[in-house]
Amino acid sequence: MLGITDLPLFVGAVFLLNVTPGPDTAYIVGRSVAQGRAAGVMSSLGVSAGCCVHALATAFGLTALLAASPLAFSIIQYAGAAYLCWLGLRMIAATFRANRANLAQRAAEHPAPATAGASRARDARSMRALFMQGFLTNVLNPKVILFFLSFFPQFVDPKAGHQAAAFLVLGAIMIVMSTIWNTLVAWLAGTLTRRVSEAPRLKCWLDRVVGAAFIGLGARLALLPR
Repeated sequence: MLGITDLPLFVGAVFLLNVTPGPDTAYIVGRSVAQGRAAGVMSSLGVSAGCCVHALATAFGLTALLAASPLAFSIIQYAGAAYLCWLGLRMIAATFRANRANLAQRAAEHPAPATAGASRARDARSMRALFMQGFLTNVLNPKVILFFLSFFPQFVDPKAGHQAAAFLVLGAIMIVMSTIWNTLVAWLAGTLTRRVSEAPRLKCWLDRVVGAAFIGLGARLALLPR
């Protein structure tokens, strides 16, 4: 079909890749642990959207051109590393701001509660930001570029006349499977840590640990050999 070969093997390989922890899984679990199930699920959707970009780029040959350019590859590599480090530093800095805000609120005799409308608007902005962060984390990961470039062609007949369509179908299969798995991981991670996160001091330290983990992922990505 469309030049796709060994489809059952492809599905099995994608399943094994999904259940093997990687940077995307670490990012999603980190968001779920630090900010709850909704944050983890939204992050997983952002990662899936990033995979859509890679699938389209692979189908139309853009990934191969990018991988062939050392300069372009390095730009994406270091941009992705810097972005992860920035997210980690931002998360750690937010814990100190939250501590100051909690102290100020305790000192105030009558703290003004946020209105329901303002709270909903803030939550909506937060969810959009989490989606975009997951998206950029995946798109700016050169390891994902190399994965699509090296993995997908193994399951497409080089003599097929519809190679782009074959890449798109394989990409769609992988994205659906990955989205289901990542959403499940986000839900479970958020559920297991929900009660723990209700303790403000413990949640503060969890955020710092997750932020440090993001910085570690960024450093690891920066040191990725070409």
